[in-house]
Amino acid sequence: MTIENAELTTEQVLRRDIPWETYMTTKLISGTDLQLLRRFDKMAASYKSQLLDNDGPAYIHVFVTTLRDVFKEETVEYVLALIDEMLTANPRRARLFHDSSLSNEDTYEPFLRFLWKGNWFIQEKSCKILSLIVSARPNVQNVVDANGDSSSSKRTLTTMENVLNGLVDWLCAQLRKPSHPSCSIPSAINSLATLLKEPVVRRSFVQDDGVKLLVPLISPASTQQSIQLLYETCLCVWLLSYCEPAIEYLATSRALPRLIEVVKGSTKEKVVRVVILTLRNLLARGSFGAQMVDLDVLQIVQSLKAQAWSDEDLLDALNQLEGGLKANIKKLSSYDKYKQEVLLGSLDWSPMHKDPLFWKENITCFEENGFQILRVLMTILDTSNDARTLAVACYDLSQFIQCHPAGRAIVADLKAKERVMKLLNHGTAEVTKNALLCIQRLFLGAKYASFLQA
Repeated sequence: MTIENAELTTEQVLRRDIPWETYMTTKLISGTDLQLLRRFDKMAASYKSQLLDNDGPAYIHVFVTTLRDVFKEETVEYVLALIDEMLTANPRRARLFHDSSLSNEDTYEPFLRFLWKGNWFIQEKSCKILSLIVSARPNVQNVVDANGDSSSSKRTLTTMENVLNGLVDWLCAQLRKPSHPSCSIPSAINSLATLLKEPVVRRSFVQDDGVKLLVPLISPASTQQSIQLLYETCLCVWLLSYCEPAIEYLATSRALPRLIEVVKGSTKEKVVRVVILTLRNLLARGSFGAQMVDLDVLQIVQSLKAQAWSDEDLLDALNQLEGGLKANIKKLSSYDKYKQEVLLGSLDWSPMHKDPLFWKENITCFEENGFQILRVLMTILDTSNDARTLAVACYDLSQFIQCHPAGRAIVADLKAKERVMKLLNHGTAEVTKNALLCIQRLFLGAKYASFLQA
């Protein structure tokens, strides 16, 4: 790939003069093709538009057969530029490639071949054109035949399955190892944002291990170009949030914290909207609800709700997300959930520990089975080597002392003081801070607890 063809634009390519007569003389194009090309080439946009309205499928036939039979790079670039110009002016013209008169014409094959064999200009235009043609096909459920009933044709046509798999392979290859240093990734993401609307493409993309290639691109943007790339990346993630295998991968990646960082730092409404819609989709799936609660998404949502948004879908999604998160917090703050965490012997700062309502509503539950859960907390203090677990256990004891009418006496009877005192010399600040809080509450009692909030 040379810099020259890497930086080419459609406008530059269309300034060329192509020797169509020579191609007819050498029988690479027919006399009819030459007439159509001469009538179309170098004409005003309004005149070209009229020709396409009147005789669109004939022009598609000429473009595709020229791409199939002519191998000169400059001419291939020129025909791709003509098609790109035509589809940019009116994307609905992609439907012309599916006209019944072309049912025996393999309209996909040249573009699919150029994805891997052309220079960057040829690859990028082929990808863009192919993505638009695929999206415009009449029956998106049909993933077998390409240009009509292939069984009636004398030769095997490229099937839609070939096209979709070929496109996804190329797009993933661009994300893994870009052909062009600055254009490959934006071009690939732009096409994916169109193609991932289709379930069959989502499945193919997941099978190609594509989801992990998207996650690093979810990061706060600064320039206009990177904002567009970020928006289209988030759009891809939103589309994948409707695909079960993709959700399973997203759950084990850093996608969620990255999406949250983006929504906290973005002022672009379209970016905020697509991220919130994604979070709403993920909320009820797997452990996403608990993760969102841990990452304080409720606070972010409430902050976003206070801003002036014009998009009704965004406002609805914010309200739904807020309601879902509040329900999750309530569910996560249940005593059964707490009990399960303590009995497993591994504690973390899940929402219930610092939720005053949890302690107020559930304090009498600690009396079950002769204060079994308090006894397990003592065992954790004796046996655990995990600093976070020890810190949370100390904090929970201090909460029990503060909230239970006889908390101080009960914890003292269980000989907690000696165990907690040992942790005052622990090497981790988080442990010593919470051990100190527990000791202070043990000595001062509930009367002074309000002065000791961590």
